[in-house]
Amino acid sequence: MPDLRPTADVEQAILPHLDAAYNLARWLTATEQDADDVVQEACLRAIKFFPGFQGGSARAWLLTIVRRTCWSWLAKHRGPEDKFAAFDEELHSGDCDSVDPQAILLRQADRLLVREALESLPAEYREVVVLRELEGLSYREVAAVVEIPLGTVMSRLARGRKELRTFLTARLEEESKRGL
Repeated sequence: MPDLRPTADVEQAILPHLDAAYNLARWLTATEQDADDVVQEACLRAIKFFPGFQGGSARAWLLTIVRRTCWSWLAKHRGPEDKFAAFDEELHSGDCDSVDPQAILLRQADRLLVREALESLPAEYREVVVLRELEGLSYREVAAVVEIPLGTVMSRLARGRKELRTFLTARLEEESKRGL
C-alpha cells in the first residue's frame, strides 16, 4: 500500500488549486456532494501519481486529474447517459454586502440566467467555457486538460460563446415581451 500522506511539494502543487478543482467538479457533476467526492478522489490520485508529475502547470495537471476522475465517477455512479447532468445550484452564491432586497433579487436572477445558459450548452462546450472563462486557464492549458488540439479548444469556445449569446439574447427578448 503506497504512502498517501502528501509531502510539502505535493501540497504546494495541489492546495492553491483546490477551489478551481472543486468548481470544475461542481459544473461537471452538478451537485456539491458529488463534487466533494470527486475532488477528494482526484486529490488522492494526484498524491499517488505526483512522482510522475513532470513540472509545468500544476493547475492544469490537477484539473486534468479532476476531469478524468469526474468522467470515471459519473460513469460508475450514474451511467454514461447521465455524464453531463445539469448544474442545479446557485453559481458562486457568496455573501453580499448589499442589503437592498431589489439588488439582491436582481443578482440572483442574473446568476440563475447565467447558470441556465451554461447548462444549455453541450458538455463539450461547457467544459471549455468553464475552464477558460470561469477558471481563467489559457487556451493551451484548456487543451491539455481536455486533451484536445488547441484549434478544437478555440472552435469549441467560439461555438459555446455563440450559443451562450443566442440563449441569453432569446431569454432577455422573451422576458422583455412579457414585461419583466
